[in-house]
Amino acid sequence: MEKVKTFFGIKSRYLFEWNDLRAMIQVLNVVLIMFFGLSVSWFGLAVALFGLVKDLTSDRHINGIVMHLAGIVLNLYFLKMLYFGA
Repeated sequence: MEKVKTFFGIKSRYLFEWNDLRAMIQVLNVVLIMFFGLSVSWFGLAVALFGLVKDLTSDRHINGIVMHLAGIVLNLYFLKMLYFGA
């Protein structure tokens, strides 16, 4: 564990952030799409939309807004592939 702390430059006790949860949900979304198909993109789209609303109303961090916009575009693309073909 010390090697991980050294690599990431963590000098104090780790504090959980919302972006950690967002990253885990994004990975979960990708895994679910891989195993269950493109229809799971509705889940990813909902998470990205709620995240964008949260970013615009409270957090106001550019990186979060960009990340959620990218998630919206990607999941809309997957849904387009699902309903209209490639």
